[in-house]
Amino acid sequence: MRDVLQTEELDIPEGIEVSIKSRLITVTGPRGTLSKNVRHVNMDIRLLKGKTNRVTLAVWQGGRKHVACLRTIKSLISNMITGVTKGFQYKMRAVYAHFPINCIIQENGHQVEIRNFLGEKTVRHVSMLNGVTVAESTAQKDELILEGNDIDMVSQSAASIQGACLVRNKDIRKFLDGIYVSGKGTIVQDE
Repeated sequence: MRDVLQTEELDIPEGIEVSIKSRLITVTGPRGTLSKNVRHVNMDIRLLKGKTNRVTLAVWQGGRKHVACLRTIKSLISNMITGVTKGFQYKMRAVYAHFPINCIIQENGHQVEIRNFLGEKTVRHVSMLNGVTVAESTAQKDELILEGNDIDMVSQSAASIQGACLVRNKDIRKFLDGIYVSGKGTIVQDE
């Protein structure tokens, strides 16, 4: 017989404010505010206040896939807490064999212009999503650094840059040119 109640708990660190209203989760911290709407997932989400603040997630009589949503929502809230405290940073490297790829930052770090990809004359423009900024690395040549609080926006912006530089009508085993994610981490580094 399957369990009637499945639960997950997540402790909220000091200085972070979490509010939950009808499965709309809002997390506020020193770097800003993030909110996610999880109304499509049928579960109980409660905020317990006391000596230690914590969020409890519960599913009643759920199947295997329904219970798996517990851990997903827990990770989502955990990523939101990390975003408003430390922020997220993705590093991307331009890889080329013959024609050097030129990346030009425009609109105060909200757009990237990609030129000379495989020697093509086509100019590619990639706009960053809400709350994401891009900058050129000072330490490494041909490296872009994407920063933001929301991991979904930062990773999707990185995917958009990589997707703009796909090799077409050539053998992709031989032509490995493109802009790829080389590192992931937080903006505020732990000592």
